[in-house]
Amino acid sequence: MFRSRLVDGSLLIAGFVAAVLWAHGWVALAVIGLATGMVQWELYRLLDRAGIPNFRILGLASGQIVLWATWVDVTRGISSAGDVWVVHAWFFIMFAVLVRQFWQKNNPRPLETVAGTWMGVLYAAWPMSYLVRLLLGWEAEPDSRLLIVYLVALIKLCDTAAYFVGCTWGRHKLFPRISPAKSWEGAAAAVIAGGGLSPIVISLLRQTSMWPGGIHISVPEAAAMGVGLAIVGIVGDLAESLLKRAAEVKDSGLWLKGLGGWLDVLDSILPAAPVLYIWLRYWIASGT
Repeated sequence: MFRSRLVDGSLLIAGFVAAVLWAHGWVALAVIGLATGMVQWELYRLLDRAGIPNFRILGLASGQIVLWATWVDVTRGISSAGDVWVVHAWFFIMFAVLVRQFWQKNNPRPLETVAGTWMGVLYAAWPMSYLVRLLLGWEAEPDSRLLIVYLVALIKLCDTAAYFVGCTWGRHKLFPRISPAKSWEGAAAAVIAGGGLSPIVISLLRQTSMWPGGIHISVPEAAAMGVGLAIVGIVGDLAESLLKRAAEVKDSGLWLKGLGGWLDVLDSILPAAPVLYIWLRYWIASGT
């Protein structure tokens, strides 16, 4: 099981990273959009299994609109001035979901339908939009895709450490009500791996010409950032486990043998992407 999970997960993540790394312009946005759509699709599938009504197609379209609006903001250099298009997009998305109710004659649960549809956008598409910010959100750098490589590599290394140590030496359950298989030993391994490997990953990436010159991270800062991202990744993993338990399913999807689905693979990256961007934007890049 571990071998299958490790191989399949590595292949999927390697494919995603390679696509983002070598794609340019709208192609990079399309790659992120595809991954976002798959994550949203599986989340709406979980809601269906839990009996929560939703407008899946509208939610998927709204997710792509969030990505497009974010792309427009960062490429025009106005993201720090209030994310104008993203704000406008959110207004129309919320309004569209409410208006969509007008044509439903036999839906006794309109509030749950609205909440379920919005959840697909807020839980999946909004965090994924931070990958666009990491890619293009630096005024002095036209391209910062190695930040995405760093994020994905570090989170997956932490996940692997947690899984291996938890399965081998895990004795004390973390949150058995949510995920009986996760242990405090595995969580500790993820945090240690994050703090120890983050400076190494950054050091390796900085040897390339693609590392953004405006981002200068010391070894202590890299270690602290790795610990923070590892903790956030654990929270993201637990959050997805909570959703799957509520829907009474083991895997979010059936696309990947040994892993279940895209949401199972990207669950820890969803909350980590915003944290990394905020950390870099308002702590590292600002020189605080």
